[in-house]
Amino acid sequence: MRTGSEPVTARSPLRMRWWLSVWGLVWATFGTIAFAVVDRPGWAIACGVLLLIVATDFVLVVRHMRQGSRFQPGRDVPPYEDRTPRNGNGGGRGSDVSRRSRNARP
Repeated sequence: MRTGSEPVTARSPLRMRWWLSVWGLVWATFGTIAFAVVDRPGWAIACGVLLLIVATDFVLVVRHMRQGSRFQPGRDVPPYEDRTPRNGNGGGRGSDVSRRSRNARP
């Protein structure tokens, strides 16, 4: 059931993806080295490919985390509403509610 507070209480899965990437990097590195040592080139290559995929995901996750929550991907996406107070408007939840009610369909 929707409560209407989803944008306020939404959490990003990036931190979880970062930890999973770290976990994957550790295990893929271990697998690549272990299979290379025991002379299993096929498995070592498979773990090496997995290591490249996980490393790419890790780099992308870190990049997204550094961009922050206000990153705008392009011109076709409208900017976020500014929540800073203007001219004594308050800018809090009351102004959001009144703005929504003004834009509501009759």
